[in-house]
Amino acid sequence: MFLAVDIGNTQTVLGLYSADKLLAHWRIATVASDTADELAIRVKALFALEKLNSYDIADVAIASVVPPLTEQWHITAKRFTGTEPLILNSQVDTGLEIKYKNPSEIGADRLADAVAAIELYGAPVLVVDFGTATNIEVVDKDGAFLGGVIAPGLATSAEALFSAAARLAKFSVEVPEKVIGMTTKEAVQSGLTFGEVDRIDGLITRIFDELGYPAKVIATGGLSTRVVNLSKTVDVINDDLTLEGLRIIYKRVRGATLA
Repeated sequence: MFLAVDIGNTQTVLGLYSADKLLAHWRIATVASDTADELAIRVKALFALEKLNSYDIADVAIASVVPPLTEQWHITAKRFTGTEPLILNSQVDTGLEIKYKNPSEIGADRLADAVAAIELYGAPVLVVDFGTATNIEVVDKDGAFLGGVIAPGLATSAEALFSAAARLAKFSVEVPEKVIGMTTKEAVQSGLTFGEVDRIDGLITRIFDELGYPAKVIATGGLSTRVVNLSKTVDVINDDLTLEGLRIIYKRVRGATLA
């Protein structure tokens, strides 16, 4: 079995594959201070919930945007498999043409999203990844990664608002029934959710204008389902896109068939 690990700032997503089939999927909180021992305990517990044996993992691919955890997951992966995991970064030959001015600045999750989007949906394609940051990745009609947009994510914007505005109570981020809020709670929820959707749609429209043509738009990330159905530009939701990218890249780099 093959384990894909996507380490984000807020959440870490794990996907267990047999061949090309996703057998199990877990989403856990990212704790930057976790040690390899603590990570091993968490992985074993997750596998036990599904009546799986963590020592059946044959190999691991890791995409991380949290540097302190990259090495700890490296150690954890090697403990289970006895082999070096694939750690995705801009130096890995993913088969993706990159036109970004400084490729070393590209996060591993952005690379995985772009590779998966091209493989699954073709080019041109845009990926909107709703996480701690809301990222838009742009792949042109020739299949080259051009760059994109990085903005505060929905939850990040909410936390900033609640922290800065002393009189605002903390509300859950939900889509209200109407844009015009009749209470403070409704007004805040409207500003956060409809504001996020309109920002995304506006940015995507500007990207299409800059490219000179439209593209398929794929949404992914933990917060995508809260607002993406309101979007006028998003075509598909695929919450496993980053994991799929890790799977595809692993097969390209290692030339291996996933058991």
